[in-house]
Amino acid sequence: MRKQPTVESVDLLVLGGTVLTVDARDTVVSDGAVAIRDGAIVEVGPRSKLERRFRARRSIDARGRIVLPGFVNAHTHAAMTLLRGVRDDVLLMTWLEKYMFPLERRFVTREFVRWGTRLACWEMIASGTTTFADGYFFEEEVARAVDEAGLRVIAGQGIFDVPTPDSNGAAEGLARGERFLSDWTGHPRVTPALAPHACYTVGPRTFQKTVGLAARFEAPVLTHVSESDGELAMVSERYGTTPVRHLAALGLLGPSLTAAHCVRVDEEEIALLAAGVVGVVHCPESNMKLASGVAPVPEMLAAGARVGLGTDGAASNNDLDMIGEMGSAARVHKVASLDPTAVPARVVLRMATQGGADALHVGERIGSLETGKRADLIVLDISGPNALPLFDPTSHVVYSARSDAVQTVVVEGKVLMDRRRLRTLDTKEIRNQVTRFGRRIRSALA
Repeated sequence: MRKQPTVESVDLLVLGGTVLTVDARDTVVSDGAVAIRDGAIVEVGPRSKLERRFRARRSIDARGRIVLPGFVNAHTHAAMTLLRGVRDDVLLMTWLEKYMFPLERRFVTREFVRWGTRLACWEMIASGTTTFADGYFFEEEVARAVDEAGLRVIAGQGIFDVPTPDSNGAAEGLARGERFLSDWTGHPRVTPALAPHACYTVGPRTFQKTVGLAARFEAPVLTHVSESDGELAMVSERYGTTPVRHLAALGLLGPSLTAAHCVRVDEEEIALLAAGVVGVVHCPESNMKLASGVAPVPEMLAAGARVGLGTDGAASNNDLDMIGEMGSAARVHKVASLDPTAVPARVVLRMATQGGADALHVGERIGSLETGKRADLIVLDISGPNALPLFDPTSHVVYSARSDAVQTVVVEGKVLMDRRRLRTLDTKEIRNQVTRFGRRIRSALA
């Protein structure tokens, strides 16, 4: 007599649909399923097999849809949603020094960061992001907002040498950063980090102290590197070198560092980033909008650098939509190189998921749908006309999907959005509070 297979209990089964695992082999399971227990993926495989093996407290019917890892937005400034569209169509340094820094000094408070981050969480959940990296002020408010929303974050407390909205200078910023690391280290979804802004706003001594403090807590370090020609000119005038070489000379290129942008880097600098296992985050839409240039992503990938994808903040993008960001990333390198094979769809999808997790040095926990990883996934509707006919699901996600196709979002095994209904956020109250902030800022700019 044939022995009946043992039936295991799980918390959640996502059943049916085309599963894009984004594992090392880019495995696609046509009629697949994902079993989840205690916030982790227990198994990924054919629906017929998992239906026989598991019984779940809850099931999600994903038939006729695409199931894939949640997007990893590897670089943004969440609270800057409240400055979306305040000033467009200027160069980066003009945008920062003439508009953003003064506005932040005037308006950024704990409350500003709290509601701006809640708005960002709403936008990111609704467009399929499950993890994001943030660098800003009052970062404990970001951590609290993310904890409430159910998302995952690498939250970087901003460090500057000059006074900021939450610190009078580097010493106070580092003290605030140390408290933040102490308070939040060990949280299952909030990874506290430090975010020294850039080589032109943070001097060598402060940068070294920041990295040393982060090392004590085994915390990540997030920064901006070689974003524009203006930055290169400032660093060259001050230190006689480039940002990457400057950080290398200080001994700061290492596997705890994630460098956003890296637009103006040469072959030698790419090799330094790859050898140092530094995470690199490509932000094509912000770089295009600020006319900063096109990062040499094909060359960085060829060199073995860890390259993820990010939106940057909503004040310079002007959205937090990773689906749109993927489409831009796939296209911009083709036109820049006049090579239609440059950065193909499967590479871009990896950059937005596993690549982003690797760039943030958390790739062993998230970024793909594999047994043992944390259960962060999304379900995309493919019934719209832009998905018909569907020959290649990866091509569809990168080239023709829209963010409103995201139906379901799961983080750590918990459903944050179900059939477009958000379950962890009071969107009516967020809208009311954000409208209030908008009126205040608009009045001040009048």
